[in-house]
Formats: sequence, C-alpha cells, structure tokens
Amino acid sequence: MSKQDRVSDNNITGDGVKSDGKQTSYSAPALEKGLDILEALCHSSDGLSQKEIATQLGRSTSELYRMVNCLERRKYISHQGDKYAITTKLFQLSRVHPPTDRLVTAALPIMQELAHAVGYSCDLRVYNMGSQTVIASINTPSGIGFNVRTGAEIAVAPSASGRVLVGFQNAETTEMRIEESLGDLSISEVKAFRKELHEVTVKGFSAIHSRQYEGVYAISFPILDMERHAIAALTVPMVPRLDNMPAATRNDVEEKLRASATRINEMIT
Repeated sequence: MSKQDRVSDNNITGDGVKSDGKQTSYSAPALEKGLDILEALCHSSDGLSQKEIATQLGRSTSELYRMVNCLERRKYISHQGDKYAITTKLFQLSRVHPPTDRLVTAALPIMQELAHAVGYSCDLRVYNMGSQTVIASINTPSGIGFNVRTGAEIAVAPSASGRVLVGFQNAETTEMRIEESLGDLSISEVKAFRKELHEVTVKGFSAIHSRQYEGVYAISFPILDMERHAIAALTVPMVPRLDNMPAATRNDVEEKLRASATRINEMIT
C-alpha cells in the first residue's frame, strides 16, 4: 500500500464518515441478500418458496440459491416441501446476550411464584423495533387459561405492556418509539395514546381491558434500569372465571405484580 493510500484510509472513520464530514458507502451484497431473505421469512407465517422469496425481493432464484442453502445449513431457516421458514435460532441467539440472559434468569423464579400466587399466567416483554417480544413466560398453574408463549411478537398500541415500554423512557426514546410503533394509527389515536402514557407514568403501571381479546384485562409493571427507564414489562393477562373456583382480584394481582417487579428490579440493578 502506498503512503498516499494509507493517508486516504486514515481519513475515514469506522462508521464510514470521512474526516472532512463526507459520507462514504460500504457495500456487502451477500450480507444484504441474506438479511433480506431472513426479513422476508420473518414476516411470513406460512413460509415462502424460493420463487416467492425471489419475487418479494425483486431478484432471481439463481441469485438467492447459494444464500438460501447457506442459511439452511447454518440452521437460520428450514424447509418442508418447497416452503422455507425462519427457525428459532435468531431468538435463541438473542437470549444468549448477557443483559437479556441475566434478566430472564433473575425473573423466572419470581414469575413462577407470581403465577402460582395469582392463578394466572405472566410474561416478560421487551421492546423490539416497533413491536414487543416475549422473552419469558409462565403458563397458568392449572394449565387452562390465557397464555402468551415465549417468542411471541405483540403490537405496542393495543397493549398495557406497550404503554409501559414506551412511557417509562426519556422524552427522546418515547418519541422515537411512538413514531416507530404507531405509524398506522390516526392523529387522534396517537393523541389518546400519549395521554394514556402520562397517566401510566404517574400511576407507575398500566392496567387496561384488552383491545384485541374480549374479556382479557391486562396489568403490566415496568422492569427498570438504573436510570429508571423500562427495559422490560412484567405482565399478567387476567381472564375472569365463570365457575366458583377462587381467583385473585384485580387488586390482588396488582399488589403481587408490583412486589414481583420490585424484586426483579432489585436483582438486576
């Protein structure tokens, strides 16, 4: 490499910006192709054939053939018949990330106790690029009831946990998450959501009737970092029983859920 080349290289920072402020562009076509395939499959509940993937991405099947084979060999995708689908490997890798792993490890025993104390399921959700991902869940002790599985993706707007994960942030992060997750709502709906955020942060938690499932009442408390920002939401979805079996009241659940969230907070901060 010549001296001139070295000087030129040294004028470029790690994020692709030259020292004179001009943006450069680095290209990684193979990586882009692989990420496009994964994103397409993530948004398909029934899987896609290679031809369907190619059509969605505006590419030919021959362009994608080797990348599809590589992703399958590395177990990021799998196929049945001619349909390819995403595997759980990405989710499993995210769980290995130390902060998430530590949070789940701390939370699970407490969540077990909570579920047995109130007789309902509970789960732990984190914000994830405009939606929520369930990173841990405990089913109802009886095995019968409303349960949310680990790995499920949940919309932000209609949920109690969404209000917690958006509201308990600094102003900049709250605005970013509103813009990212509420793009399909009308101006009046976003305005109403903002008003609810204020109420949630004053009260310290969110409790609402489900906007998606009749009869479900959800209570959600924040799990906070050292700066008092929500890194997760501990949630109990309540479904009233019609028989004479004893069940925890909303006040009971609120009290025990608050105590459980406090215990988790103390363990991770």
